[in-house]
Amino acid sequence: MIKSIETTGRTEEDAIAAALRELGKSREDVSVEVLERAKSGFLGIGSSPAKVRVSYEEKDSCVQRLEDFLRGLLERMEVEAEVSATYSEEEKLISVELSGDDAASIIGRRGETLDAIQHLSNFVINNGSEERVRVNVDAENYRARRAETLSALAQKTAGKVVRYRRNMTLEPMNAYERHVIHAALQDYPGVTTYSTGTEPNRRVVVAYDNAAAGGETPPPPREERRGQERGSRAPRDDRRPPRRSSSYQRPAPAEAPQKPPVDKTIREWH
Repeated sequence: MIKSIETTGRTEEDAIAAALRELGKSREDVSVEVLERAKSGFLGIGSSPAKVRVSYEEKDSCVQRLEDFLRGLLERMEVEAEVSATYSEEEKLISVELSGDDAASIIGRRGETLDAIQHLSNFVINNGSEERVRVNVDAENYRARRAETLSALAQKTAGKVVRYRRNMTLEPMNAYERHVIHAALQDYPGVTTYSTGTEPNRRVVVAYDNAAAGGETPPPPREERRGQERGSRAPRDDRRPPRRSSSYQRPAPAEAPQKPPVDKTIREWH
């Protein structure tokens, strides 16, 4: 919501300074419109002060309450970060951006710390409220980068499922990450997705859908394709000699020729 106040001063700068003191805001947070310029007159006769209109955006009470909560939380975490929140009336969504040198500590391993901050923020805003508002907390554009990684993982997994006709279960994910997987594969032919398990170990299953695949047979594995491409080489089993049956009998060895008898007659030499 845009609000404005009008102030006067001896000069335009004096009028602007008076408005900033009244609002408690800095020059970067407001826009200024000069309504009347200061006139000095002649010998003080006919002089008039400057008049300006200072406009500013008044944040919704829930947005201001959330910003105050997050600043206090980050201070207790000993993390230096800037907090900026905007509210979308159409989507009923508060988008929070955290920025600073300690972005890694805000995000945590696979976004676990960021998810915890988002969970607390949703509780603070919706506790005791009749109208539910969603809160999305991001830091250094982590959510967008994570979404790209998950989309690539989903496409790769779906390719394996179609190829091997076997379901695959992904690692545990939060609700937002599971939604990214479902959205990435909703139009992928031959697969369907569903979630299984309970929080915080709920997972996405990428399942093979034969009906959606049109009953097509997946391509043969790489090893078979290599054998088909070579062509000239016979299959490995064809190169082996045939195995002998159990009824095979080895032929008897040939008999050795008999030696002539030895003449044992003793010759006498005269």
